[in-house]
Amino acid sequence: MKRRNFIKNVSLGAAAGLTSVSSVNAYGLRPDADSTFNMNYAPHFGMFKGHAGDDFIDQLDFMYEKGFRSLEDNGMMGRPKEVQEKIGNHLAKLGMDMGVFVLDKGGNAANTFASGKKENTEVFLEGCRRAVETAKRVNAKWTTVVPGDFDRSLPMDIQTANVIEALRKGCEILEPHGLVMVLEPLSDTPNLFLRTSTQTYMICKAVDSPSCKVLYDVYHMQKNEGHLIVNIDHCWDEIAYFQIGDNPGRKEPGTGEINYLNVFKHIHDKGYRGIMGMEHGNAHPGKEGEEKLIEAYRKADAFM
Repeated sequence: MKRRNFIKNVSLGAAAGLTSVSSVNAYGLRPDADSTFNMNYAPHFGMFKGHAGDDFIDQLDFMYEKGFRSLEDNGMMGRPKEVQEKIGNHLAKLGMDMGVFVLDKGGNAANTFASGKKENTEVFLEGCRRAVETAKRVNAKWTTVVPGDFDRSLPMDIQTANVIEALRKGCEILEPHGLVMVLEPLSDTPNLFLRTSTQTYMICKAVDSPSCKVLYDVYHMQKNEGHLIVNIDHCWDEIAYFQIGDNPGRKEPGTGEINYLNVFKHIHDKGYRGIMGMEHGNAHPGKEGEEKLIEAYRKADAFM
């Protein structure tokens, strides 16, 4: 039996902590669902499969009941249109927001903007057009873009100019639809062109569009540059989105070296009320691991 249907049909006393049919809302959710968080954290599909199963709608219901009010799904562009629409409709019913999805540009590394090759830019621009259609189906406002690898045959400044030019062309497509590409500096490999928050800040300033901003992934920036709070302040006016993951291990807050209680408090105190994407794995398997993950966020979010 689907979990949401079970909740709808359970009677008072049938299971501890569940309420009667009359006190369950139209979406099968209890009015005594867990409280929300101080920050707007966004889980991804699969994070709570132990409790909610494989069905995307059941997973969304579980996220909502546990206090989460947003979803992040990097692979949204690769899902069938009817699945995108189903997810978007259910998010709207729950009053949940859609976080980032990755803009498909033919491979983050191989299809580099740094080379200045026309064919690479055209693949990116076609990805922008398709991203606009995906965003409409799920009511998304942000899409992640990674420029790709260095082109070590060219001087660094020429590569930077090539990246800026490609991004400006992409913004011409995205800006009329209110879709923002968030550029993400990464630590996955030293071959990637975009590596630091300040480099990304400079590029966003040069592109000079409301549709080109910084995605500050705390995990990657801890690895690449450290000084998290200092660099968040340096880049603040170009940051549109945050992602989370502790280091080492890229798991939930509290499993590594990052003082997420202080980081979250700092971001909150500066006035950020946007989405915080939970782009990490679970430190422990199964239902117990999922419960520990939720508790980790409760602890890191307890700064007020």
